[in-house]
Amino acid sequence: MATYKDIKGTTVKVRSSSMPTSYPQVAGELYYNSSNGQYEFLGVAAGTWSSGGTMNTARRFLWGAGTQTAGLAFGGYAPASNKSETEEYDGTTWTESGDLSTARRQLAGGGIQTAAFAAGGTTNSTATEEYGGSGWTSGGNLNTGRHGLAGNGTQTAGLVFSGGSDSTATEEYDGSSWTAGGNMNTGTTNLGAAGSQTAALAFGGSRGGQTEEYNGSSWTETSDMSRPGSTPSLASFGTQTAAVGAGGYPIVGLTEIWDGTSWTETGDLATARTESAGAGKSTQSAGLIFGGDAPPVTNSSEEFTFGHSIKTVTMS
Repeated sequence: MATYKDIKGTTVKVRSSSMPTSYPQVAGELYYNSSNGQYEFLGVAAGTWSSGGTMNTARRFLWGAGTQTAGLAFGGYAPASNKSETEEYDGTTWTESGDLSTARRQLAGGGIQTAAFAAGGTTNSTATEEYGGSGWTSGGNLNTGRHGLAGNGTQTAGLVFSGGSDSTATEEYDGSSWTAGGNMNTGTTNLGAAGSQTAALAFGGSRGGQTEEYNGSSWTETSDMSRPGSTPSLASFGTQTAAVGAGGYPIVGLTEIWDGTSWTETGDLATARTESAGAGKSTQSAGLIFGGDAPPVTNSSEEFTFGHSIKTVTMS
């Protein structure tokens, strides 16, 4: 009887449950899974959305930090006032925590659920606040007050950029004070962010689908997002080489993934929305978005999973 090698000219590769799904496998090939004794066909990697928990306060123009299973939402706007509410997510349920000292929308921030920062916001605020797991305390002021900015990084190595009246300014935070970083090539507002202080990604915004990478000192333009026209107020998460941008204005469910070189469309949000926020800025494979204008202003959240589809194959 002919073997798989006789037919295909190669042996069947082996994968195990301990291997990441992207290595050393190739989509469209057959593999033997040593962990379950099954032959499996690996499909093309794609992103899918599923329903998450419901926030206690519906709002838009908020910001997020943390991960899909340990997320943080803060600030925002709901008719007709700025919000100071902070909520924590455990992967299932949102729980109210200590409020921001200053209610504001169109702010930015970064960090983890127990150590985050929030900076800027309406109206062109310079205020920075630090979250310690239960409440907020004052941090060092931004050099340039602005709203509609974006941010990422950690509480002791944070980054904010753009915003205001299409500012190109970048600032870096060391846990106590802000210093100027390299200017962006294109100033914009309400843009997406991913990555860290020294390896950041900025994309979308009011000026279009431009994408720029930051290396800790300067910004470099790279491939634009796939969607046409301006792309403000989208939710974002991921790293400099593996990011996600979802929703945005006009109100859409469109989702795009970044592989370090180019953007590709993947599965749409269940609920089209704009002015929402994201968590999961350290990974592309497990993210979270929440809030925004659907319309109306929503308190729903959705969880993102990125990976290969796997189909069991019966060998005879």
